[in-house]
Amino acid sequence: MTSALDWTKRLVSVDTTSRGSNLELIDVVSKELQGHGLRPAVLPNDDGTKANLVVTIPDRDGRSDGGIALSGHTDVVPVDGQDWDTDPFTPQIRDGRLFGRGTCDMKAFIGVILATLPDLARAPLAEPVHIVLSYDEEVGCLGAARMVGELAELGVRPTTCIVGEPTRMRVTSGHKSVNLLELTVHGVAAHSSLTPQGVNAIEYAARAIGFIRCLSEEFKREGPYDKAYDVPYTTASVNLVDGGSAGNIVADLCRAQFEFRALAAVDPNEVRARIQAYCDDLQERMRQENTQAHVELRTLAMVPGLDTGGASPAVRLGAVLGGIPSTNKVTYGTEAGLFQGAGIETIVCGPGDIRQAHTANEFVELDQLRACETFLENLVLHLSTPSPVTAHSAVHPG
Repeated sequence: MTSALDWTKRLVSVDTTSRGSNLELIDVVSKELQGHGLRPAVLPNDDGTKANLVVTIPDRDGRSDGGIALSGHTDVVPVDGQDWDTDPFTPQIRDGRLFGRGTCDMKAFIGVILATLPDLARAPLAEPVHIVLSYDEEVGCLGAARMVGELAELGVRPTTCIVGEPTRMRVTSGHKSVNLLELTVHGVAAHSSLTPQGVNAIEYAARAIGFIRCLSEEFKREGPYDKAYDVPYTTASVNLVDGGSAGNIVADLCRAQFEFRALAAVDPNEVRARIQAYCDDLQERMRQENTQAHVELRTLAMVPGLDTGGASPAVRLGAVLGGIPSTNKVTYGTEAGLFQGAGIETIVCGPGDIRQAHTANEFVELDQLRACETFLENLVLHLSTPSPVTAHSAVHPG
């Protein structure tokens, strides 16, 4: 039987950077599932370059309704410009750590799932277990957003979902929403000696950037607040700006990308509406100089937050399986909010530390890998006992 460490190394060796394809990895996983008598559904994106994967391990009576989903994303972020000590896609072990792109975020969790698969496939499960793997989490949770509908079409309706993002095996029940937008300001070019004949896109974009900064300061000053977060309020920041063509030409184009990460008490649509209203007003002011000027505001991604209550059966299940109970919430985003929005009780619990994710020399500690192995071994035992305390019966004892 292939170990979790060996599986993780094999998965890391497949370059699944989001700008490329994940099909090689999906094929590896699909063949392994088929080897255990399972029939995975491989669900491609529109152009067929990437795919989600869904497979169900039925319960002891052959049923596939309800049950527990184990969720992971297959893509990783680029390594461009990072100073790695070794090849990012040739995993290496040093000092009790496995190094390589995706070791922490989040191929270790998928590796543990595959190592546990033989036990899951032959166990007399009281509830079905679903394995759901997505593409393009790192660029806006695009695969998972599509997968929610695909699950419904397949008749796969888990009651509980465990998203294996790195939490150091802490049972995490909340994270902020992630909202990424792009502002494009179209001005009018002119020779810089004839400035009044042009409309400076950079200068107007700068006003919008200042507005985003004011929003950020407002959230910090006025709340609402949630002390379960390290940063206990909604944040906003402009993180990418590009504009202009030469030092002596009034800029006719400027783009800026910015994000805001909102607490559950803050409606992302209302925040976006405020930004849109500002942009509409900005456009009117620009058109007073030249009617050709205009402003576009485009939503690149709006990933919902997660807010699973402490009394949730998913939280209880995580603790039963050996996850570390925690009242803290995490500031980074995951696919968990999408599953929760589909009516699935969801937690985040997985091996590794988020501080290692996306970094040069990314690693996962081998101790974390072993802790996750124990967690999923406990899942098998939990579902194989004569009368398991399932996620459902934890709230409604029979």
